[in-house]
Amino acid sequence: MSFKTQRKDKYTLVKTSVEKLDTTVAPSLKTELVSLSTEGVKNIIIDLASTRYCDSSGLSAILVANRICKNAGGYLIITGLQEPVRNLISISQLDSILNIANTVTDSIEMLNEKAGKEE
Repeated sequence: MSFKTQRKDKYTLVKTSVEKLDTTVAPSLKTELVSLSTEGVKNIIIDLASTRYCDSSGLSAILVANRICKNAGGYLIITGLQEPVRNLISISQLDSILNIANTVTDSIEMLNEKAGKEE
């Protein structure tokens, strides 16, 4: 499997285990994200620490996750970006749309801050 999903109380962590998030992996990731949405998951953290390359289909999967979380009143946070993936997100000007954190721990803190502002 190209990713692992761990459910927590306030979020679900999706950790990739592939070097390339491309057309061979992105469709199964999208399917998993949609499935999480139908199960009521609102907050998702995607850890891309193992991923060194991402193409447009990978970005599409990330944007699907972002839309799913927003529509559910939650948040998507992506973390563990290696330089090539970070550059692609920046060039695509998605860094202004996406919540990006350096580590999973930072992501959890960011999620708690965002959720706390709404209460």
